[in-house]
Amino acid sequence: MVKTLTLASIYELQGLKSDALDIYKELLKKNPKNKEARVAIRRLSGIRKKYPGVDEQMKSFFVNMSSDVEFLEFERWLVKL
Repeated sequence: MVKTLTLASIYELQGLKSDALDIYKELLKKNPKNKEARVAIRRLSGIRKKYPGVDEQMKSFFVNMSSDVEFLEFERWLVKL
């Protein structure tokens, strides 16, 4: 798999913040002048510090939703972010 800014951005949009952050860090190692990766790392690092472990927990909840009530609960959680 080729790790690119686009892939990291897609992961980020899907809520896979940890995976996105890993890609951004790898891209920054390859090119320390990569401004987009640097900004993304700062942004995502703040989220990870503020909400540790939330990505996997909510990913699991999202994948296993089976009712409108659960969908609304997930939607409320997203709004809080």
